[in-house]
Amino acid sequence: MEIEIYADVVCPWCYIGKRRLEQALASYDGEVTVRYRPFQLDPSPVTTPGPLLDALAAKFGGRERAESMAGQVTQVAAGVGLTLNFERAVSANTFDAHRLVRFADGHGRAGELVEALYRAHFTDGVDVGSPEALVALATSVGLDETGAREYLASNAGRRELAADLSTAHQLGVTSVPTFVLAGKYGVTGAQEPETLLAALTEVAQRESAA
Repeated sequence: MEIEIYADVVCPWCYIGKRRLEQALASYDGEVTVRYRPFQLDPSPVTTPGPLLDALAAKFGGRERAESMAGQVTQVAAGVGLTLNFERAVSANTFDAHRLVRFADGHGRAGELVEALYRAHFTDGVDVGSPEALVALATSVGLDETGAREYLASNAGRRELAADLSTAHQLGVTSVPTFVLAGKYGVTGAQEPETLLAALTEVAQRESAA
C-alpha cells in the first residue's frame, strides 16, 4: 500500500503525525511505501528570519496566545518522544526545503531528510530556509554536498514543486498532515497510532476485496 503524507516541515502537528504513523506501522503487518508530498502552511517569503514565536504572536493574537499554543503542542509531542524548542525555532519559507526533499527522493533519502528537517527546525533552531543549512542537512543524511548545493542554486525542481503544491490544493488538502492511503482514502490530522492502524487495516481489506 502506498501512503502519501501531505505535510510541511515547519508544522508541529505534521512532525507528531509522522511519528504516530511510524508507531502505527510498527504494528502493521502489510507492506507499505511512504511518499512525502509538499504543502506550505504559509507560502509568503521570509526576507529576514526571526524567532518563530514572534511570527506566531503576530498571526494568532499576541505573545501569550502563541506561547500557550506552543506549550500545548510541545506537551503532546513529548508524549511521542519528540522535543520541540519553540523558543529556539526560526520562521522560514519551506519552498527550497521541499525542493530538497524531491532531490533526496531521487536518491532514496527522502524519509531521512524529512526527519532531519523537522528536528533541525523544531529541536535545534536551524533556519530551514537557509541554503547553507539545507546543504548541511542534505550531507547529514548521506547526500552529496556538491550535488545538493548545485541543485538548490539552480532552478531544478521549481516548476515540478509548484505543480505538486497546486495538486495538493486541487485534491482538497487544506490542513496538514493529511494521509492518503492507496491513492484514494484520506485521513486528516495527527491521529493517534491506533486510529491510523485501524485505517490501514480497513483500507487493506477494502483493496484486497476490490
